Parts: sequence; structure tokens; C-alpha cells
Amino acid sequence: MERSLSMELVRVTEAAALASARWMGRGKKDEADDAATSAMRDVFDTIPMKGTVVIGEGEMDEAPMLYIGEKLGTGYGPRVDVAVDPLEGTNIVASGGWNALAVIAIADHGNLLNAPDMYMDKIAVGPEAVGCIDINAPIIDNLKAVAKAKNKNVEDVVATILNRERHEHIIKELRDAGARIKLINDGDVAGAINTAFDHTGVDILFGSGGAPEGVLAAVALKCLGGEIQGKLLPQNDEEIARCEKMGIDTSKVLRMEDLVKGDDAIFAATGVTDGELLKGVQFTGTAGTTQSLVMRAKSGTVRFIDGTHSLSKKPNLVIK
Repeated sequence: MERSLSMELVRVTEAAALASARWMGRGKKDEADDAATSAMRDVFDTIPMKGTVVIGEGEMDEAPMLYIGEKLGTGYGPRVDVAVDPLEGTNIVASGGWNALAVIAIADHGNLLNAPDMYMDKIAVGPEAVGCIDINAPIIDNLKAVAKAKNKNVEDVVATILNRERHEHIIKELRDAGARIKLINDGDVAGAINTAFDHTGVDILFGSGGAPEGVLAAVALKCLGGEIQGKLLPQNDEEIARCEKMGIDTSKVLRMEDLVKGDDAIFAATGVTDGELLKGVQFTGTAGTTQSLVMRAKSGTVRFIDGTHSLSKKPNLVIK
């Protein structure tokens, strides 16, 4: 892949964030998602690459979503797999909550797992605890391992988990162990990424969420030197059959190399609403401000980018 794609992808996530942020707190998650998707697609059309969506928001007949198999880019340049979540946290934006992101990840063609749209059990940590976790091990064992790796007591470890009824048993085990907990209502991509940044205060992520989001998180953690493990959780015979058709063994633990192969990948995200990691979009009359994160696995470069966008000069968020 060409390193210049890193900055090109930021343009895409910035446009999606600016478009969807207009809907913050207005209770209309579908409109916010549509705005992010349309803006993302428009900017993608200007990027010199031959991209194919392997993780998107649906199938071809579900337009205007960025669908699996859709071709993105100008058709010239490197051939890449694309994973997109134009608005990671539609409910967050609708309610005006925290940690909504516009997210993209790319890798060389054939290197991203074409994850089926179903639940995935996950465990994720930052660089200090790589090699210490095991998704099949008891919660307490993983807590102790992370505490040891980070030179903490278990009581000082902060675990983040989606606030869902299905996670009540995990939350109980965390509380019984004395760990601290940060419950999140949506957005487990942000939750996984936060484990790799000390200033977020998060040490480990537990629980199940979307499998596509697991691949996006894996690309981010690959860039950051962290780790995520996952196990697909099909809920019915149809989902089991889909996994079999895709050649995926649902009993297998999916590790970093299963989720994103090779030594190179790029991840970009722009904050839509404020979060621990990124500030959300702010509008100041004729301008919009954004904060983005872009990372490349091959170089290990991590950039935080503040942008100010003249809305009068690019009212449709695109300059070709």
C-alpha cells in the first residue's frame, strides 16, 4: 500500500463525521447514518485506489449503505480490502452521547477477514499485556494477567464492556474480583482502541459485540501493537450455515493474524461526538472542527490530526 493513503482516508472520515454530527442529539439515528455514508462514499470516489468493501453495512440491495462487495476509489492505484463503519455509534449520535466515531480500515487485498454480520465474543488489550490474555480463560485469570503485565493490583484494573443484559454474568465476575468497570452503551471499537492508550484509563475490554467491529478493532490494535481475540457466536442455523459457507470454523479462536493478515494496514477514525480518545465535531458558524486518529501498522506511526474545515468553500465536504 502507498503511505499517502493514510491522509486520504482521514479526508473520508472527516467528511463522514462532519455530515453526521449535524444530527447529534436529534433522535434520528438512521438520518445520521445516511449522512455519514453519503459523505464517505463521495470522498472515496476521489481516492486513488482499487478498493473493495469486505466489511460494510449490508448487501448490495440495501443501498445507500456501503455494501459488501462495493468498489471504492478511482479504480487506479493499490488493490485493497476496505472495512468501513461510517458511523460507529448511531444510537450515540441520536442521543448526544460519548464516543461516536467515523471509522475506516484498509489492508492489502485478501488480508482482512470477511467477517459475517453476527455477534463475536471479544477480549482486547494494549501493548503491555500482549500475549497475556486468553479468551477461553476465566475472567479472574485474565484480570490477574493484565494486572501483572501493567504492574497493577487487580483492584486498579479498569475493564470496559457494553452495558447489555447478556453481559450480566461478566459484570458480576468483574465486581466479585474487585476490578473497576467502565460500562459503555455503544461503540466497542472505541472501547477496544482505548485499551492501547493510557490516558483513557481503560486496561481491557470484555464481552460480545459485532464481528465486523471486531475486525476494525483488530486493524487499529495491530497498528498500536495491541491484541484482540474473538470467537464467533452464531445465534441460529442460518448464521451457522453462513459461517460454513464462508469456511469459518466457529469453534476456533480468531487471533490477530486471522482478523488482519500481513504486516501492513491503515486505520483512520474521526470523532463525531466527544470521547476519551477523540474530540467530537464542533461547528462555529462557517467552519467545522474535527479531531482524527490515523495509524499505519507497517511504520507504527500514530497521528492525531486537528482539522478546521471551511464549510462555505466545500459545502458538500468534497474538493476534487
